[in-house]
Amino acid sequence: MWREEGVLVRVPASTANLGPGFDTLGMALQLHLWVAMKPADQAIIRLHGSDLEGVPTDESNLIYRIAQSVFDEAGIDRRPIEMEVYSEIPLTRGLGSSASAIIGGLVAANQLIGEPLDAGRLYDMATAIERHPDNVGASLIGGIVAAAWDGEHTTYARVEPDRYLSTVVAIPQFQLETKQARGVLPSQVDMAKAVFNISRSSLLVAALSSGRYDILSEAMKDCLHQPYRAPMIPGMTHILEHAVQHGALGVALSGAGPTLLAFIDKRSDSQELISFMRDTFSEHRIDAVVKELEPSHEGAVCIGTWGDMESILSACMLE
Repeated sequence: MWREEGVLVRVPASTANLGPGFDTLGMALQLHLWVAMKPADQAIIRLHGSDLEGVPTDESNLIYRIAQSVFDEAGIDRRPIEMEVYSEIPLTRGLGSSASAIIGGLVAANQLIGEPLDAGRLYDMATAIERHPDNVGASLIGGIVAAAWDGEHTTYARVEPDRYLSTVVAIPQFQLETKQARGVLPSQVDMAKAVFNISRSSLLVAALSSGRYDILSEAMKDCLHQPYRAPMIPGMTHILEHAVQHGALGVALSGAGPTLLAFIDKRSDSQELISFMRDTFSEHRIDAVVKELEPSHEGAVCIGTWGDMESILSACMLE
């Protein structure tokens, strides 16, 4: 039952909401978290990468705790595990760092005991922890995910990203806790705003499913969360209003932020858009990493055993 040789799992980052699809739409991105896991005599956790500084290295570690919950769910006696974790996903920037950790713990632990839990059960467990199905769904199954959560079960549909669809992300070099970003949202919205977002969210799913790049700009508009979060991210409103004039197909806040994400046609030159987003943040005295980042068509996957982590670390540390 136990894979004594251990497992190595790779999990993509994600962006959520895509504008109007609040807590509903997510897309996997080609930044990754790697989790190596094997049975051990005592808990040992090693973390690699500057983005994991300050994360616990004892049994309170999120990935470790989630792994133990998988053993419980599968009806298997708990065992200590040894873990090696490397992440290139920045924490609290709106790129699904917590979701990737949740999925990493679930998938690695499930692999370690012979995959007794199917993907649907893992998705439900992940959503129960994260409380919304967008980021975790994208990291679990890859591509673009539209999902609904009823408190116990997730119903979802996956959309394969168009082959020419890519993104430019602007990642401000400051952290914004999701709890803080949610705290500024109103508890109630009026009917007109609800209809506005329902119509754009529906239009967005149709556009992404059919390759209608020409309507993405309108389809990515939102009035439920972005206007309330904009004061927390200087320069955000200007980017949302003008990015299309500089080559974006559409633009949105990535998750709770502060990262902003623009869809682009990868056949076009993105340099003007990159410069515009970087310069806008710079004008507000904010350093930002701005780069093209492609969607990930693949979700969480087991790519080897414990021993393969060494080559991953060597390759990543050299980049």
